[in-house]
Amino acid sequence: MEQRIKFYKGQQRKFLDLVVNRLGCVSIRGILQFGFDINYNSFKNYYSERRLIPINLFEELCHVAKIDKKELKFEIIEGNWGQVKGGRIGRR
Repeated sequence: MEQRIKFYKGQQRKFLDLVVNRLGCVSIRGILQFGFDINYNSFKNYYSERRLIPINLFEELCHVAKIDKKELKFEIIEGNWGQVKGGRIGRR
C-alpha cells in the first residue's frame, strides 16, 4: 500500500495554494500543465482535503515548486490506515 501525507486541518489546502503561487498558476488546474499524470478530480479532492496526498505526488510537487519539506508540518501515514477489518470482527 502507498504511504500518504497527512497535514493538520486546513494545511493541505495552504500547501497546494503555495504550490500554485510558486509555479505562477492561476488555479490548481494549472498544476497539471507541468506534466503530472493525475486526474483533475483527484486534485480537487486533495484541495478540499477529502483525500490525503500520496507521498510520491507530494515529493514531486515540492521538487517542482522548490519547497523545502523541512518547513512544512506533516506526518507520513502508512497505506493501510483506513482499511476495514473484515470477517468475524466486522459482523459484531
